[in-house]
Amino acid sequence: MSVIELLYPAFILAVALVFIHSVFGLQIIKRGVIFTDLAIGQIASIGMALSITFMGGAYQNTMTFAFALLAAIIITFATKKIQNIEAFIGLLYALGISSIMLILAQSPQGSELFAKLSAADILFISPSQLYKSLGLYIVIASIMFKIYPKLQGAKKEFLFFVLLALTVTSSVQSAGVLVVFALLIAPSYAGLSQNRFNHFAFACVFGSISVTTALVLSYNFDLPTGYAIIFISVFFSLLFVVSKAVFSD
Repeated sequence: MSVIELLYPAFILAVALVFIHSVFGLQIIKRGVIFTDLAIGQIASIGMALSITFMGGAYQNTMTFAFALLAAIIITFATKKIQNIEAFIGLLYALGISSIMLILAQSPQGSELFAKLSAADILFISPSQLYKSLGLYIVIASIMFKIYPKLQGAKKEFLFFVLLALTVTSSVQSAGVLVVFALLIAPSYAGLSQNRFNHFAFACVFGSISVTTALVLSYNFDLPTGYAIIFISVFFSLLFVVSKAVFSD
């Protein structure tokens, strides 16, 4: 098997992750609820941790989505009813990560599982896993572009967070919570920091270059893939934003 045959699923998945998370990332930054996805991802991971620790991995998708949906419902309600929403979401994240640590403490592979939940290795993902993710992301993107803009009020908010929960359910399992957060925020932040090109298109191209660079470095230098993606995506985003600020003065 050639290197291209071995690695092409990882590169396609990485670009797909950038695309689908840019759909939500732009909205999240504009709303000013930056840590929403991190909180949803962390709560979703409780379902994964429960499945792995106590059920031998059974019902992992169902458990992950159930907890992600619960977090989405709570945040939808909190966004409308509770003051200082960022503090609330931050506490929700802290509740999630502490719950996971307590659950994984019951497993002899607890530290290894926690590392995987935070930043997984997508470098050798199988084609079947890739196709499942692509199918889900196509459906979610279609709804976001065709149905979501036509809704108003609570229905629109609820659909947004339900679709975000679905996205996080898939991406957390394949990439990890911190990778999801980096891909949701870093490309979109770069896209919103410039006004020359379409924000969404710029975020997708910028993020694709970042993750491709990270995967190449990870493979050639035997680096942890998840953390390579986080570092390169965040570093490129910060470098771009700072450069814009310096050279625009």
